[in-house]
Amino acid sequence: MAKLKLGALDDDKPTKVSIELPATVHRNLVAYAEVLARETGRPVGDPIKLISPMIERFMATDRAFAKARRTTGR
Repeated sequence: MAKLKLGALDDDKPTKVSIELPATVHRNLVAYAEVLARETGRPVGDPIKLISPMIERFMATDRAFAKARRTTGR
Protein backbone atom coordinates (compact mmCIF):
# COMPACT_ATOMS: atom_id res chain seq x y z
CA MET A 1 0.00 0.00 0.00
CA ALA A 2 1.22 3.53 -0.81
CA LYS A 3 2.48 5.75 2.00
CA LEU A 4 0.28 8.85 1.96
CA LYS A 5 1.59 12.24 3.07
CA LEU A 6 -1.34 12.63 5.46
CA GLY A 7 -2.04 10.51 8.51
CA ALA A 8 -5.20 10.17 10.56
CA LEU A 9 -6.96 13.48 11.18
CA ASP A 10 -6.99 15.06 14.62
CA ASP A 11 -10.38 15.95 16.05
CA ASP A 12 -9.95 19.73 16.27
CA LYS A 13 -12.33 22.68 16.40
CA PRO A 14 -12.62 23.99 12.84
CA THR A 15 -12.68 27.51 11.44
CA LYS A 16 -15.33 27.94 8.79
CA VAL A 17 -14.09 28.89 5.33
CA SER A 18 -16.01 28.93 2.06
CA ILE A 19 -14.16 27.64 -0.98
CA GLU A 20 -15.08 26.71 -4.51
CA LEU A 21 -13.23 23.69 -5.89
CA PRO A 22 -13.01 22.51 -9.48
CA ALA A 23 -14.89 19.24 -9.96
CA THR A 24 -11.66 17.34 -10.68
CA VAL A 25 -10.10 18.52 -7.42
CA HIS A 26 -13.21 17.47 -5.49
CA ARG A 27 -13.22 14.02 -7.11
CA ASN A 28 -9.54 13.59 -6.24
CA LEU A 29 -10.24 14.72 -2.68
CA VAL A 30 -12.96 12.10 -2.35
CA ALA A 31 -10.65 9.43 -3.79
CA TYR A 32 -7.84 10.50 -1.43
CA ALA A 33 -10.24 10.23 1.53
CA GLU A 34 -11.14 6.69 0.49
CA VAL A 35 -7.49 5.63 0.24
CA LEU A 36 -6.66 7.35 3.55
CA ALA A 37 -9.55 5.57 5.27
CA ARG A 38 -8.27 2.19 4.02
CA GLU A 39 -4.70 3.02 5.05
CA THR A 40 -5.49 4.34 8.54
CA GLY A 41 -8.53 2.20 9.32
CA ARG A 42 -10.40 5.39 10.27
CA PRO A 43 -13.11 6.70 7.98
CA VAL A 44 -12.92 10.31 6.83
CA GLY A 45 -16.44 11.57 7.36
CA ASP A 46 -16.17 14.56 5.06
CA PRO A 47 -13.36 14.72 2.47
CA ILE A 48 -13.40 18.51 2.78
CA LYS A 49 -11.73 18.03 6.18
CA LEU A 50 -8.62 16.92 4.30
CA ILE A 51 -8.03 20.38 2.84
CA SER A 52 -6.61 21.91 6.02
CA PRO A 53 -4.08 19.16 6.80
CA MET A 54 -3.07 19.08 3.13
CA ILE A 55 -2.39 22.81 3.15
CA GLU A 56 -0.55 22.49 6.48
CA ARG A 57 1.61 19.68 5.11
CA PHE A 58 2.28 21.61 1.91
CA MET A 59 3.42 24.71 3.80
CA ALA A 60 5.49 22.69 6.28
CA THR A 61 7.44 21.05 3.45
CA ASP A 62 7.81 24.08 1.16
CA ARG A 63 11.46 25.09 1.54
CA ALA A 64 11.04 28.42 -0.26
CA PHE A 65 8.19 29.34 2.09
CA ALA A 66 10.26 28.39 5.15
CA LYS A 67 13.18 30.47 3.89
CA ALA A 68 10.93 33.44 3.19
CA ARG A 69 9.45 33.19 6.69
CA ARG A 70 12.93 33.15 8.23
CA THR A 71 13.92 36.15 6.13
CA THR A 72 10.83 38.22 7.01
CA GLY A 73 10.64 37.00 10.61
CA ARG A 74 7.01 35.89 10.36
